[in-house]
Amino acid sequence: MSNEVMRESSTTLHGQLQRGLGRAARRAAASRGAGEYVYDCVRRDPRWDAQCEERGLYYARLIVDLELPAGPLADHLFDPADAAGSDADRGWLTLCVLGDLVRLSRRESAAILRRYAEDGTHWSDALEILADLGDPSLTAGLDGLVAARCDEDDLFWLLRDPDNPVFASWAARQPRIAAALSRNRDRTLVPRPAPGPAGLSLLPEDVLHAMASGRGDDAMPAIFELGRRRSPALLDLAEEFAPLRPSRWGGAVARALRGCGPRTVPRARIWAASPGSAHGLDALGLDILARHGTRQDIPLLMTALDTALTGRAWGSAASPIEGLGRLRAGESVPLLKSAWTESEYSYLRPRVLTALARTAPHTAEAFTTEGLWDAEEAVREIAAQTAPRTPDTTTRLRRLHHDAAEDPGIRATAAARLL
Repeated sequence: MSNEVMRESSTTLHGQLQRGLGRAARRAAASRGAGEYVYDCVRRDPRWDAQCEERGLYYARLIVDLELPAGPLADHLFDPADAAGSDADRGWLTLCVLGDLVRLSRRESAAILRRYAEDGTHWSDALEILADLGDPSLTAGLDGLVAARCDEDDLFWLLRDPDNPVFASWAARQPRIAAALSRNRDRTLVPRPAPGPAGLSLLPEDVLHAMASGRGDDAMPAIFELGRRRSPALLDLAEEFAPLRPSRWGGAVARALRGCGPRTVPRARIWAASPGSAHGLDALGLDILARHGTRQDIPLLMTALDTALTGRAWGSAASPIEGLGRLRAGESVPLLKSAWTESEYSYLRPRVLTALARTAPHTAEAFTTEGLWDAEEAVREIAAQTAPRTPDTTTRLRRLHHDAAEDPGIRATAAARLL
């Protein structure tokens, strides 16, 4: 993952804003130059993995709190570099921020989105964000553009929510959109067939093993049946498929093994203790130990986390963090605190917060307080449930409760805490 954006140090306001940390949101109002840092983050998406990490609402709230105009976001979208079209993701975060600004009652941002939907290079992205707002008044007149530019596949993906009032308003004026909307609605009503051929549950495990090893059409159903039985045969299959990685069969075996419970632990310890080995199953071994290991496995999980943080291999840190939290490994608290502050992968923070709450509840209080301002929805959910009540956190919980742009579950949790 990652992109070519230079991440600043986590000790700086700019670096903290890039990471989506709550402490930066709290510092920004009193910091000179904070507005330009926010604009920089929106223009040059700092996320390590844009598919998993959340920033749109975080930066939109900062723009509102700092009373920043939306004009520079429009300038970024309509820069000549956008017309070159070489980077399809160049404006995606900016469009998301504009959508969240509309949710935060900055309605002028909708005009920028409409203009980009009409004239921008990646117009379909703006159209999708406008439609997701669910307000027909913001999309009136765009039905002609949709009908003219979208083929049947485009309409299928755009109209994924048949109950969106925007689509109903378009369908009332455009027969093609009405027909596509009707097809999508019909698809949601079609029952899914039962997976796998009948009779697998009657077959012995050696036969299922042979079917899986054959990698034919019946291999995947056989793997799923072995997983349903939590069969140790999956351990041998994992080693058998390892030289073929990545493969769909190996991936299916790995998913099945994660649900097989403590009986997989002895083999997982062998795999996890051999990073860089020919079988390449160390990551799967760590994942299994994180889920099912015992306190005996804490040193191995701590070593794996330390290695991941030192090497900035953020994706490899998730399983050790979860395992250390599950095992309530108090000795891991310094590493967990470092992961919270340093990681450029905000997707880790809900896991870190959960782990800290289990291993060091008193230490976790400062992090749950900060989490009320975090970029990640899952962090805000945990923080809304557990942050200590102070005048500061009460004010923040009240804002989360009344914020129409916030996730409904978080709003409900905040309301419950205020009772």
